[in-house]
Amino acid sequence: MTASGLLGEIADVGTDGKRGGYSRHVFDAAERELRTWFVERAQRIGLDIETDSNGNIWAWWGTPGPDAVVTGSHLDSVPGGGAFDGPLGVASALTAVELLQDKGFRPAKPFAIVVFAEEEGGRFGVPCLGSRLVTGTIDVDKARALRDPGGVTFAEAAAKAGLDPERIGPDKESLGRIGRFVELHVEQGRGLIDLGSPVAVGSTVIAHGRWRFSFSGQGNHAGATLITDRHDPMIPAAETVVAARRLAKTLDDARATVGRLVPTPGGTNVIASTVDLWLDARVPGDTRTIKLVDELAEAARAAAESEGCRVEITRESYSDDVVFDQALRRDLGTWLGNPPELPTGAGHDAAILAGFVPSGMLYVRNPTGISHSPEEFAEADDVEQGARALAEVLEKMSA
Repeated sequence: MTASGLLGEIADVGTDGKRGGYSRHVFDAAERELRTWFVERAQRIGLDIETDSNGNIWAWWGTPGPDAVVTGSHLDSVPGGGAFDGPLGVASALTAVELLQDKGFRPAKPFAIVVFAEEEGGRFGVPCLGSRLVTGTIDVDKARALRDPGGVTFAEAAAKAGLDPERIGPDKESLGRIGRFVELHVEQGRGLIDLGSPVAVGSTVIAHGRWRFSFSGQGNHAGATLITDRHDPMIPAAETVVAARRLAKTLDDARATVGRLVPTPGGTNVIASTVDLWLDARVPGDTRTIKLVDELAEAARAAAESEGCRVEITRESYSDDVVFDQALRRDLGTWLGNPPELPTGAGHDAAILAGFVPSGMLYVRNPTGISHSPEEFAEADDVEQGARALAEVLEKMSA
């Protein structure tokens, strides 16, 4: 089966009639259906399935063991996301195994495809949660206590999915098996359009993180409360959104985004009592993202004080700049005929693993240059070239 054909099999799973695109979040009905699909497809080509204590699925070609060659990605999406972010890497991994099997290849090293849980953070707010848990780069109690918009904790959702919440946390056994990890992903930008190449090797991931700004004031009647008598948290929240753009424009290659803002109680004729907003900030350089957020926090506190409100700022996740393993990058380039190398502002599970095992990325061209949106795309020919490139590097790594 081609990678495009596999993506076609799941094209109706998790469609979002309100936002467009797909909404597939860890342990919800759509994501569970995709998990079942992956397990069935992996078993059909002779792979053995394990689900670790954090909800990550491992499909082994042969006996599990140390120094394993591992590839894979994720199946969840952002709210209203595209069809390729995550599933492309999973479908291409399955196709790559079939391509190798068809030519009679058998890996000399342990080999696995992994599907990581909650890469996007679309349900519980922390990106790459599955790989962070495996590597121990998130506090376990914090992870268990994460809540989705409906108030369900990650521990509760995991238990409902059949996991033991007490076993959630660092997984030295799974991490210790990985010798090298390569993740294939649709490009989330337009670098390959300009370079005229269907495939690239990843070079770096810029520092990035997420912060929650919680503004509190006095809820009241929209018609009966004079402007001079208000303590409206929407005002400093709005000023913070504008300040994020203003401050980001002062730094080279900085990105600051507020993509989610939640007022409570949320009535049209009600002055909000609280407003929560979430900031995504990304600036190359290990200290520059933190500096940007510190400056924004100062502006948010001043805006809150001016309105007679309060603000609490919580860091939900952060990762420094990641430079993918140079020896692996060199091998990937040699094996694939020296395609371009690309940096990215998008986070990936490979970037989390890179602090512990040699990790790398392959990108497949996205002609729209758009991601995290229904307009995300990849041409079928490029998808298959990506799958063949992945098969090539997996064969070399496993020989």
